[in-house]
Amino acid sequence: MTPFELVEPRALREAAVLLDTPGAAVRAIGGGTAVMLMMKLGVLRPTRLVSLRAVEKRYSEISTGPDGAIRIGAMTTLSALERSPVVRREAPVIIQTLRTLSNVRVRNVATVGGHLAHADPHLDLPPVLIALDARVSTVDATGGRTVPLQNLYAGYLETTLGRGELIAEVVVPRQIPRRAAYLKCTTRSADDWPALGIAVVLETDGAVVHDARIVISAATDTPTRLSKVENALRGARVTDNLLRQAGDVAASEAAVVGDSHGSAAYKRELLRVFVGRAIRKALEIR
Repeated sequence: MTPFELVEPRALREAAVLLDTPGAAVRAIGGGTAVMLMMKLGVLRPTRLVSLRAVEKRYSEISTGPDGAIRIGAMTTLSALERSPVVRREAPVIIQTLRTLSNVRVRNVATVGGHLAHADPHLDLPPVLIALDARVSTVDATGGRTVPLQNLYAGYLETTLGRGELIAEVVVPRQIPRRAAYLKCTTRSADDWPALGIAVVLETDGAVVHDARIVISAATDTPTRLSKVENALRGARVTDNLLRQAGDVAASEAAVVGDSHGSAAYKRELLRVFVGRAIRKALEIR
């Protein structure tokens, strides 16, 4: 690895100021599970790393507001998120997703903010949080902003974050009584990178769908909502025929790409099948 300087500011805005250096090879590091690997591979060669581990404690906390929304600090580890009774009560699909997200060693150090900012399309949490209508608040040298999480992603390993802009918090709106599920298909172990990930959040009256949010990942360059499938589900009663139609619509709608986990044609067929399975799981139809 290229030699680098490590600095450890005590405030998130101070870190943003340090990162807002034109022309400098500066990177933020939270848990380091992605950054250090990319540095070892020579993909990144920063001369300075700005550690976020000593920033304000509130960025490592999980809480709920009067409106029932979950507020997740960006420095919260994935393990802390997995163990949170608040998350278990309000959005258990997040807990279920984390159980097969990499391994416990990674989850013990990887942070929510770093996980989202890495922008690898194979990550499990982005499609789930987008389906849950999450938004992110950011901090930069002069202020910050709040944006829907789905607007954070611009392409493969690309985000819309500006230079020196850091994720500060993730807010997940109250979900009850919505139903949610996440399924992923891996070609190796259950906690491997997925060939396809699919998150489904439904508002229902029995088997009739009033609203739907369906987001896929791994088969596309960015987490992608399937708006045509959502429209096909709204106002409809879930039947075997409807689920087959939804799978066909998904397979034709998504801009599927191939990679080492499967060809585009293979992933398209996975999508055709897994849309129905994920909807059934969300509805708890056996």
